[in-house]
Amino acid sequence: MVKVLFVCLGNICRSPMAEAVFRHKVNEANLSEKITVDSAGTASWHEGKQPHEGTREKLDEVVISYENQVARQLKQDDFEQFNYVIVMDESNLNDVKDRFSISDNVVVEKLLFYHKNSDVTDVPDPYYTGNFDVTYELVDVATEQLLNVIIEEHL
Repeated sequence: MVKVLFVCLGNICRSPMAEAVFRHKVNEANLSEKITVDSAGTASWHEGKQPHEGTREKLDEVVISYENQVARQLKQDDFEQFNYVIVMDESNLNDVKDRFSISDNVVVEKLLFYHKNSDVTDVPDPYYTGNFDVTYELVDVATEQLLNVIIEEHL
């Protein structure tokens, strides 16, 4: 089983969007028995809350389920449970590397590393920008390419 965890700051905008989009792609590829997905935030401010209204609206628009998603904080155990910890930006990456012990068995990378045609390296945070469309477009392409890498390397 390949386990993928998406991480952003508060776990209400970008990482739950990436979780939902990636899960949708995994299900469409009939790989839900082989790949699991979750999301978390580096901060605890929104623990227990559902995704941000803007994330929910965008996912509703593209008909992708976010059912049962609630924010949670990243913890050390995640680095034993997940094969991939995929962060949304440089700040998340630095926070993860500074605060957690990470084994060589875990891939820790920014999501847009997998978006080979992007001229940006960080997924913009729509909590601040208000632009959930741009975030979705980047997440959609990058998660597709991430899924292809996982299929190639693990399945």
